[in-house]
Amino acid sequence: MTGPAPSIQLAQRGTGLLQVFNAAGVLNAADVHVALRLCRLGGERSDSVLFATALAVRAVRSGSVCLEVRRMHEIGVDAEGTEESAIDPATLPWPEVESVISALRVSPLVMGSPAGPLRPLRLIDPPGASSGPLLYLDRYYRQEETIRRVLTERAETHPMVDAKLVRRELDRLFPEQGGPGEPPDRQRLAAGLAATQWTTVVAGGPGTGKTHTIARILALLVAHQQAMPGAPALRIALAAPTGKAAARLQESVREQAGDIGLPELTAATLHRLLGWQRGGAGRFRHNEFNRLPYDVIVVDETSMVSLTMMSRLLPAVRPDARLVLVGDPDQLASVDAGAVLADLVAGPVPGQPNPALDDILGADLRATASHPDALSARERDRLRGGIVRLTRGRRFGGRIAELAVAIRAGDSDTALALLADGGDELSLHDPEDITAVRTDVLRAAREATEAALTGDASAALTALESHRLLCAHRQGPYGVERWDRLAGSWVVGAGITTDPGAGHWYPGQPLLVTANDHEARVYNGDTGVIIRLPDGTLRAALQRGTEPYLVHPTQFPGVTTVYAMTIHRSQGSQYDTVSVVLPGPESTLLTRELLYTAITRARHHVRVLGTEDSIRAAIARRVLRASGLRNRE
Repeated sequence: MTGPAPSIQLAQRGTGLLQVFNAAGVLNAADVHVALRLCRLGGERSDSVLFATALAVRAVRSGSVCLEVRRMHEIGVDAEGTEESAIDPATLPWPEVESVISALRVSPLVMGSPAGPLRPLRLIDPPGASSGPLLYLDRYYRQEETIRRVLTERAETHPMVDAKLVRRELDRLFPEQGGPGEPPDRQRLAAGLAATQWTTVVAGGPGTGKTHTIARILALLVAHQQAMPGAPALRIALAAPTGKAAARLQESVREQAGDIGLPELTAATLHRLLGWQRGGAGRFRHNEFNRLPYDVIVVDETSMVSLTMMSRLLPAVRPDARLVLVGDPDQLASVDAGAVLADLVAGPVPGQPNPALDDILGADLRATASHPDALSARERDRLRGGIVRLTRGRRFGGRIAELAVAIRAGDSDTALALLADGGDELSLHDPEDITAVRTDVLRAAREATEAALTGDASAALTALESHRLLCAHRQGPYGVERWDRLAGSWVVGAGITTDPGAGHWYPGQPLLVTANDHEARVYNGDTGVIIRLPDGTLRAALQRGTEPYLVHPTQFPGVTTVYAMTIHRSQGSQYDTVSVVLPGPESTLLTRELLYTAITRARHHVRVLGTEDSIRAAIARRVLRASGLRNRE
């Protein structure tokens, strides 16, 4: 008879609290193993410290940077979105919090081992924090300190700029700016801000014009550089955390380049930008001792940048280089530890007085101070600290925008009222009412297949993006696996296509790329469709800017047929209509950030398949990502 799996054997080595919480599914084998190993190396025998150490490991696995010790019983889900415990955490024998804190304060794991320099844990009391001490694994504490230090140093000085030239260029790049008494053009404010700050954060939801703003920030900086006699050309880097996001950023900026005087720019992933070295001791070629050779670095989709990656990027940026971080702090964060963008937007702002900013933007702010949409006093303070939030939705408005605002504000009554009122933009359906979803799936599949058979890649892609089925779960009755099979069976049953089976391609086949191939310009998360060319051969069409990009199907490093995808996977994409399948209210995957991300994927219509209780549970539940960055003093 074979014994239990190694991971189970490993978990069974724990006793006491570790054993109980491992059996309940709160701690897994890796959490237990790391805690046992560290305590053994540090000579720690306290059961409370052992338990807290395991929870600190679990916190990182769940996406947090540290463990808020006083809130250790608030168990959510891991960063991959996998529910772990079928047992109500409130029924478990949690230790008394103060005794755990007291044990940690005298632990050799926190104070340093008497037998050597081992100090794997940090217990930090943040200034002004009401939630009590934070317990870090040392690595993540040092990464957070690196981010805090670099941002503070970069905020101590400001670039020298020609204020008159900047104002003139702002008038050129933003001719639609209203007159006195009109609401502020926050894109214009963002561009002016980036001219006078070494670090600028541009936050905004879908459709608020983030890439439009990026292009004009760059055009402004290029024009300013060109006006300086004998100055070399500005060296610009565009980057994003994923290949898909980098490709989208590159295409968007290039589409605008000719109209505003920008050179042709290329975007890369952050790993490529920093020079990933497989097996190298430093991991990245560029670091604080070998800085990136750029004058301006723009990072899009910063919400998906983890704490570890940000701690690598910031020291590698030259102190005299502008860094522009762009993203939506309200959507789902990185699957790795940290929610850096959200922390930066919500936390205190380090900074020094900036006369150039007042000189450039003072008239704009004074002219709009009395308007209802003018910046609040807090927003003005944050503007001077390098942070601006774009609020005007340009891609969609009306009820979808109102629903996004209600979800972001935690207002479930307003959100439910908007969904119940229906109209052309919103609809709420019982989870068993799949008639409308089936109709949209079949319509999109039929239109995509018809276009694919004639070789019309643009029309096939347009049809493919006319509807997307989004799920919170991967498995189970509300998961992608079930709904993907169901939608596929509808398409085959309607005679739209005949799926020849695994390993065969067919016109109209919807695709999801699952791995990167930079040489082939194929990226994890890309979606596409198989089309038939006039000569009868098959190609996969992917969207690249305004023109489809055709590749042979055999060039994909990894690909799957897709009718439904997780909400996590959908980040950065837009569809005419989205159908969102919500699980029951007891699912801890249901969070405000998840629902917000799902509904903001839609351009024209959001269909929610879920109960009122599920919607209320989602809006009430925030993603718990503990961090010390929001206390940056």
